[in-house]
Amino acid sequence: MKSAGMKKILLIIIPVILAALSAFAVSGYASSPEVHAETIEYLDEKKTTVLELTAASAAVSSAITLIPGDTATPIAQELANLSSKFLIVLCAIFLEKYLVTATGYAVFRFVLPIALLLFAAAELIGMGSLRRLSAKLCCFGILIFMVIPFSVKISGFVEETYSSSIQTTIENAEETTLDIREETAAQEEQEEKGVLSGLVSKVTGGISDMVSGLVKKAETVLNNFMEALAVMLVTSCLIPILTLLGFVWMIKMIIGTDFHWQADSVRLPALSVGRSRKKKDEEETESRGKGRQHSSEREE
Repeated sequence: MKSAGMKKILLIIIPVILAALSAFAVSGYASSPEVHAETIEYLDEKKTTVLELTAASAAVSSAITLIPGDTATPIAQELANLSSKFLIVLCAIFLEKYLVTATGYAVFRFVLPIALLLFAAAELIGMGSLRRLSAKLCCFGILIFMVIPFSVKISGFVEETYSSSIQTTIENAEETTLDIREETAAQEEQEEKGVLSGLVSKVTGGISDMVSGLVKKAETVLNNFMEALAVMLVTSCLIPILTLLGFVWMIKMIIGTDFHWQADSVRLPALSVGRSRKKKDEEETESRGKGRQHSSEREE
């Protein structure tokens, strides 16, 4: 009896102590940027890449408008529209960066302490449903804490494959911007000289050749930017969403699972044993009664 009482006291006191440690000590450590330094560094690098892509697309879009005629105008508009899409990626990166520390604080400050206190209360009042709720909350908190670091790891593996192509896209955009500005400026000088000398036909032919070459470069830049945007959307938006859905499915499976405790499993066999013994006693009493009845009939 004393050992059982001591065990129950320990099962009440230890969760309370762990809840206090989690709320007042571990929560600060779990939410500190130093703990998530690798994840934050990766997100900062991605943020810098997105900003470079946004600036490069805006610069090349502005340069394309300098090309004579309206042939390259749709390309310039498409590149200008990419800025809003890169802004979505940037917002997703900032959200991941702040959630990676906020989830650690929320889980170890509130979720796990509440789960541990529920376990202590369940031991105090002997309610199995509170034990099950405590286990579910613990699993929920741990999985939520792991979502963003896990999704960042997967995104990092995917982005490593396309990191060189993204950097090449930025460099090609910068080179194309310079080429467009230089060639349009040089063509304007030739046009002025040609008009003054009366060589209008030659100037017109040179302009058309220059325009067709620059339009091809602009199309290549646009295709590269579309590919880079697709990679950024997958690694910054799609993979975190899929990871979250996967963890939500795991949480649902765990929460939907009924946790059986040892105390419940002991009570049920004991109850069944008691019923079987009672049934055997009834059968023995009935058989003895029949035997006495037969013996009395023989004596008569």
